[in-house]
Amino acid sequence: MTAAVFGHDGPWTEEEYLALDETSQRVELFDGSLHVTPAPTPRHQRISRKLGNILEPAAEKAGLELLEAVNVRLRPGRIPIPDLIITDPVNLDELMIEADEVHLICEIISPSNASTDKVLKMHYYAAAGIEWYLLVEQKTGALRLYRRRGRHYTEHSATKRGGTLHLLEPVRATIRPEDLVP
Repeated sequence: MTAAVFGHDGPWTEEEYLALDETSQRVELFDGSLHVTPAPTPRHQRISRKLGNILEPAAEKAGLELLEAVNVRLRPGRIPIPDLIITDPVNLDELMIEADEVHLICEIISPSNASTDKVLKMHYYAAAGIEWYLLVEQKTGALRLYRRRGRHYTEHSATKRGGTLHLLEPVRATIRPEDLVP
């Protein structure tokens, strides 16, 4: 199906992937294969905006940058598009952010790609050395924060409705699930 959609046979190179330019779909590159998902739901985007509104001032205060839906090169040929990242200051005109510049990566779990966020991307992000991984459940706003230990993540905290995540690294922020999901 991917080859038919993009008129391509065989594994994709990073150069071919970058030549796709912008599309209405989210297209990620994983080891020669494209992972294509439709545009996020309004609920997903609302959570992303609200979480970004909380994290952006904290990132700026720490001298860092909050970015949404950008290419992150984990290694050559492995380029996901996470929902949000907190990164070192970067050239805002570059096509990609390098993994070693990223301090926290956030994915908002969609029902259609939950296993990708909870398994595949979690493994890839940890292997790339990204210290913090935040998962947000769409329906409830529940937050799971993971910290890297070696090449894997361990759960640092879990926050459900009625609770508060007190993020201390890489930025200081207070996040309540009910502030993200009505």
